[in-house]
Amino acid sequence: MCGIAGWIDFDRDLTTERPTVEAMTGTLHRRGPDAAGTWLAPHAALGHRRLAIVDLEGGVQPMTARRPGSEAPVVLTYSGELYNFRELRDHLRSRGHRFTTASDTEVVLRAYLEWGTGFVDRLTGMFAFAIWDAAREELLLVRDRLGVKPLYYHAYRGGVLFASEPKAILANPLFTARTSEDKLPILFNPRLAMPWETPYTDLRQVQPGHLVRVDRSGAHEAPYWRLVSQEHGDDEDTTVRRVRDLLEQTVAEQMVADVPLCTLLSGGLDSSAVTALGARHHAKGLRSFSVDFEGAADDFRATALRPEQDTPFALAAAAHIGVDHTSILLDPAALAGVVPDALAARDLPSLGQFDASMYLLFQAIREHSTVALSGEAADEVFGGYPWFFDRDTVWGDTFPWLGNAPRLTDCLAPDVRARIRPEDDERDRYATMRARVPRLTGESGLQARMREVLFLSLQGPLLYLLDRKDRMSMAVGLEVRVPFCDHTLLEYVWNVPWKMKVADGREKSLLRAAVADLLPQEVLQRRKSAFPATFSPAHARAVRAALDGVLDDSSSPLAGRLDVTKVRELASGSGQMMTMADNLHLLLPLIEVDRWMRAYDVSFTS
Repeated sequence: MCGIAGWIDFDRDLTTERPTVEAMTGTLHRRGPDAAGTWLAPHAALGHRRLAIVDLEGGVQPMTARRPGSEAPVVLTYSGELYNFRELRDHLRSRGHRFTTASDTEVVLRAYLEWGTGFVDRLTGMFAFAIWDAAREELLLVRDRLGVKPLYYHAYRGGVLFASEPKAILANPLFTARTSEDKLPILFNPRLAMPWETPYTDLRQVQPGHLVRVDRSGAHEAPYWRLVSQEHGDDEDTTVRRVRDLLEQTVAEQMVADVPLCTLLSGGLDSSAVTALGARHHAKGLRSFSVDFEGAADDFRATALRPEQDTPFALAAAAHIGVDHTSILLDPAALAGVVPDALAARDLPSLGQFDASMYLLFQAIREHSTVALSGEAADEVFGGYPWFFDRDTVWGDTFPWLGNAPRLTDCLAPDVRARIRPEDDERDRYATMRARVPRLTGESGLQARMREVLFLSLQGPLLYLLDRKDRMSMAVGLEVRVPFCDHTLLEYVWNVPWKMKVADGREKSLLRAAVADLLPQEVLQRRKSAFPATFSPAHARAVRAALDGVLDDSSSPLAGRLDVTKVRELASGSGQMMTMADNLHLLLPLIEVDRWMRAYDVSFTS
């Protein structure tokens, strides 16, 4: 896994811009601590930072190749893991290609030379990369189908800047960090963001499953992959066997690494399934890790999304599977000190304690492993969240994953609310995403609605979780792989009827049936429990103090834009919410947006 950056400009000579390109690339050193490289030409400059996972000696980037009979290079800067690279390499060799490395990077480059842009259909994995084709004077930006790996770009008249993270684009003087009031809904709830949207003015993400062509006429984005809805013809037993086969295959593919590998094991169904399957393909004995907090036994409070603590279930799963398990115990008092690191990893408002604890967990894991497998995305693919099973929430005329939590935009000052109209904004976003649902002709009722609910969960919510995991892991040089994001698995499960997904009347029935022989009963039957939160009173006091600091500071970027009375009323409440740990969790974005705007000198523009 790596970090990429680059600059295309058709109106200037970029060979004189090496210091700027190296500065852009240098900001990504944590994503790629093992090596760095740049490639410059008159209108193209590509940078790369490498975290060596496969072919540690080869795979140096940016990597170049030439078509037969042409002196014009094709240049690649690549981040990701191509899980089917061995099969593709064999196929390309049969077509006359010669390889000088054992890396998946060279396979991507050769595949482009052989099949042109159509080669993306043949790739299986998580990736974000850029290819500069000098003969055609064209840049190609590509992002994997589920958006596991990030890729940002800023298009301007005559060129484009691109990178794995905003910080590299911010390092170029052509880009200025700005936002606007109409971005407040996604600043306060990033899950509302469209797949291409960021809070930065004029900064976009390449959408999952899309490619962007950049030439002298500008930047043009188009999909290369979409979910397709069709009738599911398999009976329940066949479906369970097929899901198991697909899981076996994708976990086996993702166990390939030339560096130490482990799993993230919370003791939930998803992570336990990945760990159990992974242990079958790891001859040397697999390690697993989970996270908990000092004093959690006394401080813990059950919520709809966190009904119980992870540690007892993680230990039970580890003992049953036979892996070497470590529970990373964190001091809640240490979280506040790590939030700046989480912010620096994101370049966007952090999630406070949730980002900080994940950062510390990954930092501890990195002392032992370079690659970790995670159970992320199983809830979105198989239907695991509480809101999938609450009738009023499911049939509500908005995003079901919003649950019953108040809208933080209700705390905006009246004049700001009048300008940006957050209720209209939410309705527009909902209508836009609902219109993108791949529907099945003749489908109606609950089955049709649950197709919508699942699709909506695969958009903003999943992208946000994947982005968070990527940023916190890559900030410490750890690569996290997500088998449940395998597109072949998703394509199959997507069309399984909802009644089959919940055949035993519970969440993720299909997944539970597929791995029933691998796990102890207490883990197999466990309810969904989200990433751990600390309920330490000391941490709560620190958050309240930080919130008061924002509300009382007339120099805050949010000063005058909040209804302070409403914020304080919400902070003093303690109502149960389906999607939030508590009211302070809901209010964290106010603190983190203030911190982000100050740290990155972001100003509001009209």
